Amino acid sequence: MKRVVVGLSGGVDSSVAAYLLQKEGYEVIGLFMKNWHDTSVTISNECPWIEDSSDAMSVAEALNIPFQIIDLSKEYKERIVDYMFAEYQKGRTPNPDILCNREIKFDIFLNAAMQLNTDYIATGHYCRKEIINLNGKEIFQLKAGLDKNKDQSYFLCQLNQEQLSKALFPIGNLEKSEVRKIASEAGLSTAEKKDSQGLCFIGKVKLPEFLQQQLKPKKGDIIEIDQEHPLFKANKKFNKVNTSLEALQSLSLNYVYTPEVGEKVGEHNGSHYFTIGQRKGINVGGKVEPLYVIDTDTETNTIYVGQGTNHKGLFRPALKVPNTDVHWVRDDLRLKIGETLHVKSRIRYRQPLERSTLHQKEDAMYIIFEHDQRGIAPGQFVAWYLDDELLGSGIIS
Repeated sequence: MKRVVVGLSGGVDSSVAAYLLQKEGYEVIGLFMKNWHDTSVTISNECPWIEDSSDAMSVAEALNIPFQIIDLSKEYKERIVDYMFAEYQKGRTPNPDILCNREIKFDIFLNAAMQLNTDYIATGHYCRKEIINLNGKEIFQLKAGLDKNKDQSYFLCQLNQEQLSKALFPIGNLEKSEVRKIASEAGLSTAEKKDSQGLCFIGKVKLPEFLQQQLKPKKGDIIEIDQEHPLFKANKKFNKVNTSLEALQSLSLNYVYTPEVGEKVGEHNGSHYFTIGQRKGINVGGKVEPLYVIDTDTETNTIYVGQGTNHKGLFRPALKVPNTDVHWVRDDLRLKIGETLHVKSRIRYRQPLERSTLHQKEDAMYIIFEHDQRGIAPGQFVAWYLDDELLGSGIIS
């Protein structure tokens, strides 16, 4: 009998994952990750991990499987929280969920599970793993979940072949409604529990509130840039047909703003609280259309804004991923210098996949989109797909 350790989070998805694996004949062990009890950063007056661990234990008891709690709070702070604060302080936009899966769940948690002589770990992610054989070697494919509204393959875009070889995703072929129905019919206490909206494996905390407890307020200027400013025309030196290195570098560059090219329209409490495309928190009225952040400068503590959701400063035709930040889930498909690949890409969770082309150059991977993309921000992860298979990802510079 194969043994599998299920990461029981206290939610319905991981509960059903454990239930389905048990029905398939696996020996199932439930393991709950405690990822936070650092009192230097208060999350809320509640202790969400206690409620979640109680729910996870209740499911384990209902399934009559062993259950343990593992404390990964030290590693979580070092690998996720400290990194996240540092990135925001630099004006970048990290994704804690992707980092958490790469650094915690499929690294430290996976290694801890292997100490229990397990064959696999399983999670409640809405994605699928398939195995193909190429030249006598097993290749593990990471594919989108069949529920297109819940597909979470993007959050696993930094996994490698070794990690995938040890992973199972039992609910990847199910719709969310089917998962809740299975939980209800099995009598699991989490059947109607709401999905977590907080930080990855921490719980009920909103990111802006979390940031403000570590990154102190600092007054700075809000500069509005008119979208008819000549700088937006000057940046159109190259078109998408030109794929020379110079053209790709130019197309992937963000616009460069200075206070002199715009008008001061207000003040903010810290540029590190804002990201490109953000509307909330600007608090400047009296404009024909709402203001959106089009850039931030943490060195001068300035944020640049533009009117309207279609402001030219919000859109870019291409992006750049330095070679050191390029990751291939399918390493056998890695591009050589000078090669290109037509794919579909996304830069955020639940964004529809966009037609794009990968260009591997000496210094970086460049991605040109068929349609200009809104809100590309440094620090974000871009993931690229062929059909429903996620091939690789990278951190945008």
